[in-house]
Amino acid sequence: MAPAGAMGARLFRRRRETQLLSPTLLALTLAALFIAAVFANVGMGAVEIPPPQAVAILLSHAGIDVGIAFDARSDAVLWSIRLPRVVLAALVGGGLGVAGAALQGVFRNPLAEPAVIGVSGGAAAGAAGAIVLGLAASGPALIAAAFLGGLTATGVVYFVARTYGRTEVVTLVLAGIAVNATATAVMGLLTSAADDDELRGITFWLLGSVGGATWPTVASTLPFFAAGLIALPLWGRSLNLMTLGDREAWRLGVSTERTRAAVIVFSTLIAGAAVSVAGVISFVGLVVPHVIRLIAGPDHRFLLPASILGGATALLLADLLARTVAAPAEVPLGAVTALIGGPFFLWLVHRARKGWGGFA
Repeated sequence: MAPAGAMGARLFRRRRETQLLSPTLLALTLAALFIAAVFANVGMGAVEIPPPQAVAILLSHAGIDVGIAFDARSDAVLWSIRLPRVVLAALVGGGLGVAGAALQGVFRNPLAEPAVIGVSGGAAAGAAGAIVLGLAASGPALIAAAFLGGLTATGVVYFVARTYGRTEVVTLVLAGIAVNATATAVMGLLTSAADDDELRGITFWLLGSVGGATWPTVASTLPFFAAGLIALPLWGRSLNLMTLGDREAWRLGVSTERTRAAVIVFSTLIAGAAVSVAGVISFVGLVVPHVIRLIAGPDHRFLLPASILGGATALLLADLLARTVAAPAEVPLGAVTALIGGPFFLWLVHRARKGWGGFA
């Protein structure tokens, strides 16, 4: 058996060879895109707010006067309507991005993602059940219901896909399809038993949107997102070593089962929080980590935090498209991400079969 140092050297040499951009340059690019997406989202709409005025409004709420004039309407639109939506979209997108990257690493396959493996479907079914049963309409109780639904779905998929100490990709996808189908059936039954108000709430989960964002909504979900966003990047080194296989990672000091359980729990917590406030937003956790991995390599110590920034930027741009492409009407955010992520998923499958002979 090769020494741990030799294996690590070969692993990181392969990572450097796959980079199209250095991590530093990609991080700067993502940061610039994120800032541009934030100002585009707070500035564009029925009330146009130029970037200088947007900066002046934001600084005014911090008690800083920069001498740039703005009216009360622009202040109210930016601070009370657009900024909560921007913050919530960034939290949801960043959370789904890092959850997708972490799940892909812990399952060691390119198709793991909260929506693909049934986490989002299970979370949506849990939230819908809480609404119809009158247990919760919003807030932490709804997030808890979504979390329990997502955790149940994840547990079923993981139990089915885990065979002889490893997770089979094809079985994982098939189990995810089955769990999603079951969740859809459960939501269909709940829909048939719901009244008009409950039906509108369930439809919200199916379409996906951050249009109902408010500061109280952001405040109620921030602790759940923060827990996952802070915790998941801490397992970057462990996920790097787990790419060698569970046995080799264990020999190098990684508690594989503990790492896997922690990643699943925190990823499910993020997915549950995201579904509870934004509905089912698919493919963000699949597309963003792959794009970053193709550009900067598969090092999870960079991939995980970069997926937070990339996911936030991607969902901000998708939300901007959703609310402006058919203005004054608004296209469901989940439909926009699916229209972009679906073709990418097909390309990924084609690339895998052509380059690697399939996922099996």
